[in-house]
Amino acid sequence: MDLGLKNKIAMVGGASKGLGFAVAHALAAEGAHVCIAARDPDGIGRAAQRIAGDTGANVVGIAADLSTSDAINRWHAEALKQFGGVDLLFANTGGPPTGTALSFDDHAWHAAFELLLMSVVRAVRLVVPSMRARGTGAILISTSSSVKEPISNLALSNVLRSGVTSLAKTLSLELAPDRIRVNTLIPGRIATDRLQQLDEINARQAGIALEDQQRRSLATVPLGRYGQPDEFGRVGAFLLSDAASYINGASVQIDGGLIRGLL
Repeated sequence: MDLGLKNKIAMVGGASKGLGFAVAHALAAEGAHVCIAARDPDGIGRAAQRIAGDTGANVVGIAADLSTSDAINRWHAEALKQFGGVDLLFANTGGPPTGTALSFDDHAWHAAFELLLMSVVRAVRLVVPSMRARGTGAILISTSSSVKEPISNLALSNVLRSGVTSLAKTLSLELAPDRIRVNTLIPGRIATDRLQQLDEINARQAGIALEDQQRRSLATVPLGRYGQPDEFGRVGAFLLSDAASYINGASVQIDGGLIRGLL
């Protein structure tokens, strides 16, 4: 299947590793030009070199804290400078701290708001004019299985990512007349550094070995294994592609059957 991604210009956030890296790699492998961003300068530089080396694509890496407006502006400006426009956006950042709802002060709630929700608002606000000028576009936002069912000890993520899902649905209606599609991609348990960190935290809280915690976690996944980042990346590339041209306002799960709900 030709995904229609050749020479498309994509901005991919949180791409030094994990889910963002996987989506950027999949897009580049399909011939897209990719401008990637993440907070760690060394990490984003290595990621850009690896993706370019693996795929032969044009890849630009920008060190940017995506919880701040200035950094997102710089990232977008670099994409325009290097490639002349933006066709695709994968809005993605790292996750907020773990903890219960009442354990966080106002500063923590505000920081999570900036990281998870305002990062999306700001990035979308910047890329939409370019997409309108080009006559079409696609925006994909990474969320979490917590938008379907709250996850214990992840209160900040539960609340803010649910807001992001509502934002995405709203944008999908508002931008459809401009032929700009907006969807969200829901990861279940994908084998990233973030999942390893959460498993370690849960193991400590339960007073059990990491391996025992992972066995408990795997027992809740019908397919009996953690997903691989490249499995997530391929679905992300598809949803951003012309092959998914009639998918809009959807929340797509890639979770091995973890989420049991019908909707």
